[in-house]
Amino acid sequence: MVPATGSAEHPGSTVPRSHRRRRLFERGSFPESSRIAEVLRAETTGGLLLIAAAVVALVWANTPWSPSYADLRDHVVGPDGPGPLHLDLTLGEWAADGLLAVFFFVAGLEVKREFVAGDLRDRSRAALPVVAAVGGMVVPAAAYALWNLAPGGHLGGWAIPTATDIAFAVAVLAVISTHLPSGLRTFLLTLAVVDDLLAIVVIAVFYTSALHLGWLVLALVPIAAFGALVQRRVRSPWALVPLAVAAWVLVHASGVHPTVAGVLLALTVPVPRSDGGPGRGLAEHFEHRLRPVSSGVAVPVFAFFAAGVTLGGTAGLGAAATDRVALGVATGLLLGKPLGIAGSTWLLARFTRAHLDDELSWVDVVGMAMLGGVGFTVSLLIGELAFGGGSPRNDHVKVAVLVGSVGAALLASVVLRARNRVYRRLCEAEERDADGDGVPDVYHRRGDDPA
Repeated sequence: MVPATGSAEHPGSTVPRSHRRRRLFERGSFPESSRIAEVLRAETTGGLLLIAAAVVALVWANTPWSPSYADLRDHVVGPDGPGPLHLDLTLGEWAADGLLAVFFFVAGLEVKREFVAGDLRDRSRAALPVVAAVGGMVVPAAAYALWNLAPGGHLGGWAIPTATDIAFAVAVLAVISTHLPSGLRTFLLTLAVVDDLLAIVVIAVFYTSALHLGWLVLALVPIAAFGALVQRRVRSPWALVPLAVAAWVLVHASGVHPTVAGVLLALTVPVPRSDGGPGRGLAEHFEHRLRPVSSGVAVPVFAFFAAGVTLGGTAGLGAAATDRVALGVATGLLLGKPLGIAGSTWLLARFTRAHLDDELSWVDVVGMAMLGGVGFTVSLLIGELAFGGGSPRNDHVKVAVLVGSVGAALLASVVLRARNRVYRRLCEAEERDADGDGVPDVYHRRGDDPA
């Protein structure tokens, strides 16, 4: 290994940092690590609310009062009759199509920020989460396909086990009180960001049943107007929200899933400040304002309407255990995701001669890969798109997503909890600030600019 100039590991070396071997899960800069810690704290609260909402729905759907849950979920709100805009939606559909548009707007802001100003702008740092996310999509999809190639299967749900639910995942970390070092926290968030980007592409390309081009072209008008305003740094909700709603309505009418409108709007928002200086730009401002709405309201409400499934009878555990679709989903989450993420990370290390960061081992990679198998929110959404809400097969998908996500969370908890002593020691070193300047000493030793 070639040492880097002035690094903490090789003090006094004369070889530039860029010439040393790449380290996987390397700590980022202090501002980036601080921002990611703040984002994950917000997602932890949202994740706990998500789990609570899903549990309430699951319990309600398995009591004698289950018909009232179904009546509430299927209650139609909107104009009488279908109409040209198709806005006569049930509460469950409003949650999936409307509230999740907020979730995908925030995801789009995060994607753009990561590619413009975050870790993904550096190709060498972006390689790990991108390769891991692609592996975490391909292998679960292949596992699903293996179950469903035979008679009785259905290949339309191949994308269901490919998602990672960051809110659910970090809630699991909070519950088991695991202290992840900043390198692993950064990897988890950027993996989820790339995962969301791939999910958006999959929904737009593979789950658009009928495209009405005229409505889609009309949708470009409010999207362009929204983009023109935010490029001028307009922040007024009175100007932006009506345009966003118009874009959502028109994309919905076009046949493309309306959550895509949230992403398209987000990609028009500029990342840097208008004066080019440091500090929060417009994308980060919107993200900061809307993340609590997304993680604290939109996702839990969607989970409440999506997770309620009867565990007994023709749609329950027994029926799901004989359905190749459900078996493919559960296998993809429990085995495909860990194999895809950990395997692609190992291949990246093997063929680029990169190595793990100090004091981390491949056990940590496997634990994080298992955590990537928690695919709750987007998996449920894709299941509804693939098989239709309320259908028996979609109920089997819900059971499989619940079993797969909870199983992945339990397996990850065992592995990561066993390494918690190491993580705690690394976190203490990362937080030590002997000179009291507000910047941990480890960033000074690396020569980072703390600004």
